[in-house]
Amino acid sequence: MPSPHLTRDDAATRSTLLTVRAYDVHLDLTGAQVEGATTFGTVSEIHFDCVEPGAATFVDFLGASVEEVELNGRSLPVADVVDGQRVRLPDLAARNTVRVRATGLYSRSGEGLHRFVDPADGRVYLYTQNEPADCCRWIPVFEQPDLKARFTLHVDAPADWVVRGNGAETGAEPSVGGAVRHFATTEPLSTYLVAVLAGPYHAVEAQHTVTTADGPLPVPLAMFCRASLAEHLDADRIADVTRAGLDFYHERFGFPYPFGKYDQAFVPEYNLGAMENPGLVTFTEAFVFRTEATEAQVQARANVIMHEMAHMWFGDLVTMRWWDDLWLKESFADFMGSASLADTGLYPGAWVTFANRRKAWAYVQDALPTTHPIVADIVDLDAAKQNFDGITYAKGASVLKQLVAFVGRDVFDAAARAYFREHAWGNTTLADFLAALSEASGRDMGAWAAAWLQTSGISTLSVERTSTGARVHQDGWDPAIGAAMTRPHALAVGVYAEEDGAGGGPGALGPARRRLRRVASAPVELASASVDVDLPVAVDAPLILPNDGDLTYATVDLDPRSLTTALERIEDVDDEMARTICWSALWTMTRDARLPAERFVTTVARAGAAETDDGVRQMLFTQALTAVTRYAPPSTRAELLSVLLDALAALVRSTGSLTFARLFTAVAAHGGGQDDLLRSLVATDAAASSGTTASSGLLASLAANQDLRWAALVALAARDAVGHDVIEAELQRDPTATGRRHALTARSARPGTDAKREVWESVTGDRDLSNELVSAALRGFALIDATTAEPFVEPYFASLTAWWNERSIEMATRLVRGLFPPVQDAVPGQDPPEHPLVRRSARWLSEHEEAPAALRRIVIEEQDSLVRALRAQSAG
Repeated sequence: MPSPHLTRDDAATRSTLLTVRAYDVHLDLTGAQVEGATTFGTVSEIHFDCVEPGAATFVDFLGASVEEVELNGRSLPVADVVDGQRVRLPDLAARNTVRVRATGLYSRSGEGLHRFVDPADGRVYLYTQNEPADCCRWIPVFEQPDLKARFTLHVDAPADWVVRGNGAETGAEPSVGGAVRHFATTEPLSTYLVAVLAGPYHAVEAQHTVTTADGPLPVPLAMFCRASLAEHLDADRIADVTRAGLDFYHERFGFPYPFGKYDQAFVPEYNLGAMENPGLVTFTEAFVFRTEATEAQVQARANVIMHEMAHMWFGDLVTMRWWDDLWLKESFADFMGSASLADTGLYPGAWVTFANRRKAWAYVQDALPTTHPIVADIVDLDAAKQNFDGITYAKGASVLKQLVAFVGRDVFDAAARAYFREHAWGNTTLADFLAALSEASGRDMGAWAAAWLQTSGISTLSVERTSTGARVHQDGWDPAIGAAMTRPHALAVGVYAEEDGAGGGPGALGPARRRLRRVASAPVELASASVDVDLPVAVDAPLILPNDGDLTYATVDLDPRSLTTALERIEDVDDEMARTICWSALWTMTRDARLPAERFVTTVARAGAAETDDGVRQMLFTQALTAVTRYAPPSTRAELLSVLLDALAALVRSTGSLTFARLFTAVAAHGGGQDDLLRSLVATDAAASSGTTASSGLLASLAANQDLRWAALVALAARDAVGHDVIEAELQRDPTATGRRHALTARSARPGTDAKREVWESVTGDRDLSNELVSAALRGFALIDATTAEPFVEPYFASLTAWWNERSIEMATRLVRGLFPPVQDAVPGQDPPEHPLVRRSARWLSEHEEAPAALRRIVIEEQDSLVRALRAQSAG
């Protein structure tokens, strides 16, 4: 990490001292195509002011070397001012110009300027990724978000390459190695938002005109991907979502799109889902669907497109001052991603998907001992990196949804518009947004913010049936202060019962059933521990939901009768969101060891397929697999795995659904039967060698899906049912970057200590493995039983500090999380904290109290997940 582990205090001191006006950056990428290229030339000229002439400061740079430093016309001795992470600048003037000429290192970890060689055609592709603080890996900069400046980029690259920056290209001229492209000077940007794309990318251009109060606003659109993926880029569909988003945000925010063009690039080996670089948004190329995509995949991509577009206002136009207020961009973008899909009609059920998937992430994160307030305490860049989590994204978005329910959409939108007008191109804190919100609402929002943004932990809502209706209770605990908490909730209590003529079921599967429909709903303001609700119809109703419509952020405890209804006939509930809340309650109880894993798994196996949302189905069966592998007692695990596997196999055979087929292969990787169906999904080259063929047209169609074929091969490899020859044959069939990753996962999935040791030595010892190849190997390694994992326990704990010190934080994080020993079986009669692996984790933590907080956080979280699993096993 830069500077080294730049602290908030360091950043505040530098911010007080400096005002950065402009950067002029020259990159020499002409040698990128040379085989094995590792370095490039970078020159940064920075113009800045200093309020204390004679003071000193520093520029951040992490690269191969610095060749020249010139400050205000005088040359500084490199050996004296460069320490490998900082370029020190002494004796500043009131107005300064520093020019740093250096050699950068191409990244293999997705941090900084990443270089990728496409195995399909040998072509080289480059792109940048900076967040939170990796711009200094390719440009010497003042690396912190509140030192915004204008950037002018000049990129020397092969003449036949596509080169893009934040601004539009203004001209080009021949060079010795190709051509120099010049880009328009940007408006003030934070360094983490500066971006470059370079390589033989396939491009599709389009156009859109937005109607604004000042007249038509043309916004040129462009989409990019690797040349070998060109046939799979569904650019028209992506452009349609983009156009809908631009129209939506202009109407809602009342501030014209501020960055001219709107490029969207889908790039290889990307660490994130996407990044909101102004005018040049980058996405994982997993969103270029090379095989048939599920409905959930297409919706997820649309959500990410909308999320990143919201950042053009929340984050890019107005940026948080420091990473404490990361929520000012990520919570808002996560909220707006779902809101835009629902409000535009692109995906009317987007909030159901959010409740089922994103909120589930938040509930898991918020139950960990490392939970934190939405407005977090971020002391350094290590902490900032770890804080891109379920609290900042999904909990923050959930709280914003509650805010809209609390103050109304018109007030929320008015506050956002005022916030953009007042702080455009600047940096803000919580206080700035609260000021806009208080002004728009006419009331002091400080108490609301204190309760929701500055506390940690989850509230739980429950209903007590009374003679006149219901009493709603909230129970909350803030682990940070070790005390109970009460939050203000604007919510609704829903009552569901059978109505005459309510036949049919929510899905297409199974016979007609008596449906449960909402027969009453009451708005409730819950500001204390409990409140009475006059709902006479609720007294004998089969189902009462205390967070009907999912307006607030809280887990739900179902009353005994409602719990029975959810377990026995959840598929009869007419409303999709109501079913999602019931599923969430069942999953929370399972994780908390209050509902046996067997009950959750059998309920999903019976009713999960009846869900109408593809993403909900996918999430439910994934949770059920977790319940089997982590929360079920060892004595019932094999049986439950078969229940889940057989249910999915039947669905695959009867429907030919790609979603169910992918879920089936994921479950099958953990054992069980159904070998014949697995082999049918690789029915051509691989399965033909073992004498099997596709058993039906449906299966033959599925077997044509290359990514599904790989998933089936991974499952077979994990069962030791295929050898190297079959995996290599499939790689010959699919010699792409994706095929290479899948093949590595399949090889790494093979059982046995020797096979797993080979994976261990590769990911921990081979520094040439890229970020995605490391992850591919770790996915296979994770398919390991506790007995086989035992030899790796001590090497894991012995290696943690070295990994963290010697690797980038991205790569170290992957190793620390991915190699944590798997959940082991609970010992009858033994308290989970006494389990040998829990005790070993505790010993490492006690012996390494001075280890970086971000490293300790990962170990603490993995240990807590282990304890939770052991408790569930013991209770089951």
